[in-house]
Amino acid sequence: MTGSALFFLIIGLGGIAWIFGRAKARRFAVVKSDRSAIHSRPNYHGWYVALWAIAPALVFLTVWNFTSPSLITDAALSSPAAEQLPKDSFARGSILAEARAIANGNQVKAFNPLSQSMVEPYRAATSYYRTIGGIAAALLVFAFGVFAWLRVKPEMRARTKVERVTMMVLLFASLIAIVTTVGIFLSLIFESARFFSMVSPIEFLFGTEWNPKAVAGPRGQSGFGAIPLFWGTVFIGAIIAMIVAIPLGLMSAIYLTQYAHSSFRAWMKPILEVLAGVPTVVYGYFAALTVAPALRDFAVSIGISSASSESALAAGVVMGIMIIPFVSSMADDSIAAVPSAMRDGSLAMGATKSETIKKVLIPAALPGVVGGVLLAVSRAIGETMIVVMAAGLAANMTANPFQSVTTVTTQIVQLLTGDQEFDSPKTLAAFALGLVLFIVTLLLNLIALRVVKKYREAYE
Repeated sequence: MTGSALFFLIIGLGGIAWIFGRAKARRFAVVKSDRSAIHSRPNYHGWYVALWAIAPALVFLTVWNFTSPSLITDAALSSPAAEQLPKDSFARGSILAEARAIANGNQVKAFNPLSQSMVEPYRAATSYYRTIGGIAAALLVFAFGVFAWLRVKPEMRARTKVERVTMMVLLFASLIAIVTTVGIFLSLIFESARFFSMVSPIEFLFGTEWNPKAVAGPRGQSGFGAIPLFWGTVFIGAIIAMIVAIPLGLMSAIYLTQYAHSSFRAWMKPILEVLAGVPTVVYGYFAALTVAPALRDFAVSIGISSASSESALAAGVVMGIMIIPFVSSMADDSIAAVPSAMRDGSLAMGATKSETIKKVLIPAALPGVVGGVLLAVSRAIGETMIVVMAAGLAANMTANPFQSVTTVTTQIVQLLTGDQEFDSPKTLAAFALGLVLFIVTLLLNLIALRVVKKYREAYE
C-alpha cells in the first residue's frame, strides 16, 4: 500500500470513528432527561473520537515514510542478488537507485544488468514493509479510536478539547509561515554577507555601473553598482505601472460602487478581478508581441528614432494593467466601508454625486486606497516575467520610457540561470539583490497593513 493510499485509508477510518463517536453521544441526548448535564453537542464528541483515531496514525505514517526506505534497502541488500554488487559506495548507490526506481514504477528499463537483478528483492521488500505499515496504521486507528470512544460521556468537555486541538493546529500553521519567512531572511543575510566580504557595500548600493564579473576588481571598479537596477525597478514598477494602475483602478472602484447597477456590478467586479489570476507569462507575451511593437512604431511616428523594441514603457503599461485589480479591489472595499451617513449628509446639503465622491468619499476612504496602492507597488516591483520579455536586460540609467531598462528581479534570474559557482561575487550578487528587494517589499507591506489597520479602526 502506497503512502497516499495509506493516508486516505487513515482518513476514511477516522470518518468511521467520527460516526461512532457521534452516534454514542446522540444516545445520551435521548436517554438523559436533563439535557443540561450534557456538556457538548454530539458533533464535538464525534470529532474528539476522530482526532484520537487519526492523529497517532498520521504521526506514525510520517515517521514510517522516513524510516521505511532504509529498512527496504537493508532487506534488499540481504538478498543473494546483492552479493554481486560492487564494493564502491558510489557505484553501489547508483545501482540501488536505479533498481528502486524500477521497483516503484518510476523507470521502465534498467541500464545496468545488476540493477535489473535487484528489482525483485526491492519489490518484495517494498511490498512487505508497506503491508506492515498499513497493518500498523490500521491497528493504531482502531486502538486509539476505541480508547476515545470509551471515554465519551455526557459530562466530558469534548468541545473544549476539540477547540484546543484546532487552536494548536492553527498556531502550528502560523508558526510554519513565520519560520519560513525567518529562514528566507537568514539565508539571504548569510549569502549577502559573503558577497559584501568581496564587494564594498558602498559600491553596491551607490555605484552606477552594473557589469557583474566572476572576480571582483579593485574597490570602486567591481562593476557591481546596483543603482541602475534600483532605478529600473522604480521606473517600471513604481512610476509607469502606477500611472496606469492607480487612475484606472480608482475610477473602476468609484464606478462600481457609486454608479453601476447592482446586477452589473455583480458580474463586472469578478471579471475585473480575473486579471489578477492571469499568469504573468501571458502578460509577458502580450507585452512583447503586441504592446512593445505598437509603442515602438508610435515612437518612430512622432520622431523618436532611438525607440527600442524592448522598452520600460511597454513593461510598465502591461504591469499596470496586471495590478489594476489590486488597486480596484482595495479602493472598492474602502469606499464601500465609508458610513452611508457621510454620503447621505453630503447629498442632503445639496452637493452633487460627483462632489460627494470627490470631497467626502475619497478623502474618507483615502487610507484604505493608499494601503491598496502600497500593496500593488510591492507586487509590481517583485514582478519578473513581464520585465524579462518586454523590457530587456540592459542596465541603463535613463528616464526615456522608450529605452530598454532592467530590474532587480530580472538580474537575479540572469545571475542564477545555468551552472553557477556559489563562491563567486557574480552569483552571490543575486542574494544581495534579493535581500534589498526583500527588505523593500517587507517595509511596503508593513506600511500598507499599518495604514489599512488605522483605517479599519476608524470605521469599524
